[in-house]
Amino acid sequence: MGGCEHHQLGETSDEKGQVLLSRFSLSQSPSGSSELKMSEPTVADTRRLNSKPQDLTDAYGPPSNFLEIDVFNPQTIGVGRTRYTTYELRMRTNLPIFKMKDSCVRRRYSDFEWLKNELERDSKIVVPPLPGKALKRQLPFRGDEGIFEESFIEERRVGLEQFINKIAGHPLAQNERCLHMFLQEETIDRNYVPGKPQ
Repeated sequence: MGGCEHHQLGETSDEKGQVLLSRFSLSQSPSGSSELKMSEPTVADTRRLNSKPQDLTDAYGPPSNFLEIDVFNPQTIGVGRTRYTTYELRMRTNLPIFKMKDSCVRRRYSDFEWLKNELERDSKIVVPPLPGKALKRQLPFRGDEGIFEESFIEERRVGLEQFINKIAGHPLAQNERCLHMFLQEETIDRNYVPGKPQ
């Protein structure tokens, strides 16, 4: 019957603290006696990759890819039944998919609804919910300003900002023409042809 050989790695450290790997071989001769052999130790390379130290410009400079959208400066327009609130949307980005790197447009709640409906119809992404319509606040004879009360407008502004940042941050949504139009064009062409941005 032929000899049988088993290999095992052993680990020790030298005086410099380097890890030494040794290979042990246990072989059995045909006569049945065992013999332990140790190969020459090799130094394991445990050094870290040399990365350049980060300076203040790297640490506090703009991130490599960014997309920031602020919803701010709400303005209530009109009187009576034609009264509505608009919000300013300011987008700053360095993503190459967007034509303009800095844009500012005004949108109302119904524009956000339009964008949500377009994305649900034409894209394969799960669209997050919009802040509610607050139908009870729109009832007549209320003792307050209803949907035009400052606290409600602020609550809605925060919800709209979260909504648009989630949508715009999604790579599939960034390929939809309706999102580009919503964020960067002064007026929304509701008869546009859905598809990729032009």
